[in-house]
Amino acid sequence: MNFACFNFEPRIERGLRAAGYDQTTPIQAAAIPAVLAGDDLIGTAQTGTGKTAAFVLPILHKLLGQEKRAGTRALIVTPTRELAEQIHEVIRTLGQFTPLRSATVYGGVGMPAQMQAFRRGVELIVACPGRLLDHLQRGNARLDQVETLVLDEADRMLDMGFLPSIREILKKVPANRQTLLFSATFPAGLERLVDQYLRHPKRISVDVEVPAGTVAHALYPVSQQMKPKLLLRVLEDLQTSSVLIFTRTKFRANRVSENLKRAGYEAAPLHANLNQNQRQRTLEQFRTRKLPILVATDIASRGLDIESISHVINYDMPDSATSYTHRIGRTGRAARTGDALTLTTWEDQDTVRNIERLLGAPIEKRILTGFPYDEPQPVQAAAPVPLTLRNRHTVTRNRRLSLCRGVRS
Repeated sequence: MNFACFNFEPRIERGLRAAGYDQTTPIQAAAIPAVLAGDDLIGTAQTGTGKTAAFVLPILHKLLGQEKRAGTRALIVTPTRELAEQIHEVIRTLGQFTPLRSATVYGGVGMPAQMQAFRRGVELIVACPGRLLDHLQRGNARLDQVETLVLDEADRMLDMGFLPSIREILKKVPANRQTLLFSATFPAGLERLVDQYLRHPKRISVDVEVPAGTVAHALYPVSQQMKPKLLLRVLEDLQTSSVLIFTRTKFRANRVSENLKRAGYEAAPLHANLNQNQRQRTLEQFRTRKLPILVATDIASRGLDIESISHVINYDMPDSATSYTHRIGRTGRAARTGDALTLTTWEDQDTVRNIERLLGAPIEKRILTGFPYDEPQPVQAAAPVPLTLRNRHTVTRNRRLSLCRGVRS
């Protein structure tokens, strides 16, 4: 379906053309008419399918078609700062030719600018639950003018313990609002929330919890202590400039990143212990390919809109098949191909079986010829690496020559 079918306000159509939007994705084709009609909506769709535009476009259209009023008129609640910034960017891109204003509200940064956004009556607020509730409790924010409320990645917010905050926020918005809820899964707590706060919602499901068909999957069986060395060996064969590596903990993200840098790769960690400026700077470097390898916790497993990632490597197995789907959703996006590579130990077999059931097929297991699986030892040097990934400033010609001779540097 072409976006012209929706007869959006001309300034929005101009924004669509400027952003290069032409044909809708399935979730956009299904959700936009329901949102325009004013229905409450429950939407589920695979990551990377254009879900954000599916609610941003009709919200912009409706706000432009109504009399301007002071105060927050659309509130989008999302679990992480990164998702908030990305939604904010989509709003700015699609609404660039309109007078509508948006702002983000989340922790880790100062409150004055956010307080000013509420005072100015910014039409669209994209917020994380904790900081928004903080503003409400301090009397900085009023939500009595909200016409549309979006709960994005709702199951993720429940996983992060935000359910009490969400309930408090729901009490502060008008009862006659439109509510749009997007979630990959529906645990019992979320179903109760839907029953209590949504009015006869329409349900739309598109490719629910099924990994993209453009992604190839492979398992690399290995012991835990040999993972650092095997990771370096796997990276040797990747002709790419964009690799996302997932770890289970913040400590391990730091350690893997440091190991890679010592081996001559350009890499950086991404996790919740970094301040917001550090996280935004790292993401921007990765998005623009100035940083070829990002080592992240599951903070990066949902919503990061970086289409150029060719490989996702699970250094640690995710805790569920659903988490696997979210992680590998960072590659194979927008009809591009991608690879999902997982380092797996014997303890991961139950999760592997669940993932294979989700995929409907066994996953290829790769054993690397010549790799010393039974000889654990600390990683001290790297084999030669592709120029696309190598840090040219730290790997000298002499070191490359010594590595070729099998001599440790």
